Amino acid sequence: MTLSLTIRDLAVPGADGPLLHLPALHLPAGSLVGVRGPSGAGKTTFLHAIAGLREAASGTVCWGQTDLLALGGEARTGFRSRHIGMIFQDFLLFDELGALPNASLTAMFRPRSERRALAARAQALLDGLGLPRTDRPVASFSGGERQRVGIARALAADAPVLLADEPTASLHRAAADALIGDLVALTREAGRTMIAVSHDEALLARMDRVLTIEGGSLSADSGAAAEVGA
Repeated sequence: MTLSLTIRDLAVPGADGPLLHLPALHLPAGSLVGVRGPSGAGKTTFLHAIAGLREAASGTVCWGQTDLLALGGEARTGFRSRHIGMIFQDFLLFDELGALPNASLTAMFRPRSERRALAARAQALLDGLGLPRTDRPVASFSGGERQRVGIARALAADAPVLLADEPTASLHRAAADALIGDLVALTREAGRTMIAVSHDEALLARMDRVLTIEGGSLSADSGAAAEVGA
């Protein structure tokens, strides 16, 4: 099952004024959405707010029928662990661990009965992304290899939503293009909703829809399926 996203009056305060203000936005389930904008515009704030990682955020962020901002901290964490996979720009891997322990990390937060299947999915994803089976710690991996481990970790839980923050930023062009192809294919095959913040025009060109955030506000929304305020 994938999830739609409906936002109403989303606001994230900052010390010198709002970091983000988004009156209304609707993204249908299964959408692939890019988010562009200058540095400091509020793109990562937007991504963190819709993941329920901004405690001070107010308004409504509904994934399907669940208003994430209406949940308490523990309930948000539980929802996120089951429904949202995240790819971080700086990887956030445990350097001393190998690829599979990192990719299957989510299993630690699942019931014991689900852990073996999640680890098997993680290994299958690593294999599909072309990572060799090795016990080497990820500290010795290249940037592209580390990002692929991050993708496998985000997808291993079989979450219906994938949020990615600059997934190709640290990669050279050939590695970035290969990763974009894998990421789009894996997302479309499973019918996931994906939202990717990026400066990479090659990645944005593969999205169904592209949002532009400037000064903490949505300034443009391009794509045949655009639905603002639906």
